[in-house]
Amino acid sequence: METFINWLNGIVWSSALVYVFLGVGLFYSLATRFLQIRHLKDMRKLIFDGGGSATGVSSFQGLAMTLSSRVGIGNVAGVATAIAYGGPGALFWMWIMAFLGAATSFVETTLAQVYKVKENGQLRGGPSFYIEKGLKMKWLAVLYAIVTVVAQGMLLPALQANTVAVGIETAFEIKPSVTGILMVMALGVIIFGGVKRIAKFAEILVPFMAIGYILICFIILGVNFSEIPHMFSLIITSAIGTDATFGGIIGSAIAWGVRRGIYSNAAGVGSEIYGAAAVEVSHPAKQGLVQSFAVYVDTLLICSATGFMILSTGMYNVTPDGMKPLVNNLGGVEPGTIYTQKAVESVLTGVGAPFVALAILLFSFTTLVAYYYSAETCLGYALGKVKRVWIEHILKFIILAIVFYGSIKAATLAWGLGDLGIGSMAWLNIFSILFLSKQAFKVLKDYERQKKEGKDPVFDPAMLGIKGADYWEKEQKYSEYYKGDEAQEEHKQTFISS
Repeated sequence: METFINWLNGIVWSSALVYVFLGVGLFYSLATRFLQIRHLKDMRKLIFDGGGSATGVSSFQGLAMTLSSRVGIGNVAGVATAIAYGGPGALFWMWIMAFLGAATSFVETTLAQVYKVKENGQLRGGPSFYIEKGLKMKWLAVLYAIVTVVAQGMLLPALQANTVAVGIETAFEIKPSVTGILMVMALGVIIFGGVKRIAKFAEILVPFMAIGYILICFIILGVNFSEIPHMFSLIITSAIGTDATFGGIIGSAIAWGVRRGIYSNAAGVGSEIYGAAAVEVSHPAKQGLVQSFAVYVDTLLICSATGFMILSTGMYNVTPDGMKPLVNNLGGVEPGTIYTQKAVESVLTGVGAPFVALAILLFSFTTLVAYYYSAETCLGYALGKVKRVWIEHILKFIILAIVFYGSIKAATLAWGLGDLGIGSMAWLNIFSILFLSKQAFKVLKDYERQKKEGKDPVFDPAMLGIKGADYWEKEQKYSEYYKGDEAQEEHKQTFISS
């Protein structure tokens, strides 16, 4: 099984996918005149814009839901494996992927907002919706939905659970089976509570865990302050191939940096925009900008924190695929979470393993919650109008079973399954958004025009010639019908539902 999965990943994660993602990110950056720089001020401001409603969540909750999915083991174990196989330069290419990916994330999130729908009293949206309504390719939309249900409902949860169980066992000597049972119980309480509970859970926990992790990084860097200049020099020279030790593996640095960058922030994969699509805002570009900022938080802050701790303390090995070790500071230690644990332990004795284990627990648990929400959204799309309450319950029990199974199984197969899931979604989504780029660019220009005129941007798809944006068309009709009515909000939900 493991050999077969590795063979599939060799096809899915060929160098073609790496360069496609870099190329698409560069294209969007140029086409939008580097919106990820020009609109930084708006990004920060819009995070707290939009208070949500009975049908949608707030901008901040949408950001938190997205980060709860993005911030996972890719930010800890993923960075460690990138360094282990690509050298310190891989971290630089993760930064490049984040910078370019911020523009890609804007495009896919904006499209998710444009083509979102109201379903069973709640807002839903994502790749399947914009593929159907924008590209008019129902079959591809259904395929993406099915792939997502399999990937985020069956493949990826095992990897998250496995990493948590291993970290907890290392730090506290608690058996993986016990950790698995406890995770199943806690996850069950959350996912049976619906999207509102998911949003509230993410809103509270995500900022707490991210800030705590970065604070520990500052402590590690403070103690190893003298190593910081050398660390940055090593990252840059390794990335461009001028370092004496790592100059010959620049290809591995690019491949593993981009690969783990994609795994971490998933910009262009389409898997992280379901929460963003559920946000109620006055203009799609608003949430698009918020999600661009989420890529920065995920990679430039949290992934960098992990990389800095590992590199500044020297707690890493580098063994490129098919080569002898170039660095062997940790003997035969397997790449992954233990690199970070040893980095923290080297400064805060007795704290490293427990702290990283708890960080992994929080990161992975919120990711599991977000996985369920994405899988549920795609399942609902694939089933259409079929009565599916009992089918959704089956999905919940499958995810809970996979979480327990992943807790007690080997990590190697879990990583292979996770990579396969992410890569499969990536190929389908990246080309879909390319063919819908024109609509996203129109929305951005409309947002910028209204801002320049001193207005709070409001979206009207008819004015831009965008078809298929059914939810927004109803919103516009409602606004015209109740123009000047002081009791607009009182009538709104009834109007939209009708």
